[in-house]
Amino acid sequence: MAKGRPILGAFNQGELPTIACFNKATDPLGVDFDALIAAMQAYVDQHVVPVWNTPAKLVKTKDFVKKAWAMVFLDDSDQPGALAYHDLTPDGLPLSKVFVRTTIKNGDLVSVSASHELAEMLVDPAINMMTTGPDPKIIYAYESADPVEALSFEVNGIPMSDFVYPAYFEAFHKAGSEQFDHLNKVTKPFQILSGGYQIIFKNGKWSQVSGSVSKAKSFAREDRRGHRSEQRPMAAKNKLRRAEPQKIAQAERSARRFSS
Repeated sequence: MAKGRPILGAFNQGELPTIACFNKATDPLGVDFDALIAAMQAYVDQHVVPVWNTPAKLVKTKDFVKKAWAMVFLDDSDQPGALAYHDLTPDGLPLSKVFVRTTIKNGDLVSVSASHELAEMLVDPAINMMTTGPDPKIIYAYESADPVEALSFEVNGIPMSDFVYPAYFEAFHKAGSEQFDHLNKVTKPFQILSGGYQIIFKNGKWSQVSGSVSKAKSFAREDRRGHRSEQRPMAAKNKLRRAEPQKIAQAERSARRFSS
């Protein structure tokens, strides 16, 4: 059989992925980067893995690493080269982006935003998992932190994002019968807390349902470029794009020349 281009829909499920974490942001993170990576590793090992069985090894790097997943920290979507990171690593593997300036402007913590992205990447690396739920006319995205994104807890003294449990996506559970999120604030499947939201597919269109009017208003004001909520419709069409390191480097060089 002739060898064709590999299909990476499931990525390397069944293996222990390495996640290359590198900081390209010029704004301060508000937390030591080494300490943040160590806290996120403990977050995965001690909290996410026992529930979702999605282990990973986080390593600090300066850029993409061959055959590794990635998490890059950027100022915002307007940073030179930011949009050339696209949706996947150059190898076609999962890539999370943390927009530092945007996060702080929204009044959030970088550590919570980063752990939020990490949990969601581990649970649904291809951004294509969906499920039925309480409304038969709606398909619900398998996003493990969005419904509870306003909540956090400390790991190694650093705030990390709350996340939902598998039972959250199982509509047959009765209220109060299971633990539905890590902080045990959710009382029933598919409940969206006041500071959270849920990506849904209804009547052929992607949209989101918010847990409160204030959350809906704040969500509408956010710059969502590069976020999973914007990538999911593309993933459904198998149109996620790989990062282009040459374009990223070219944009960064041009920015340095302009500023000098």
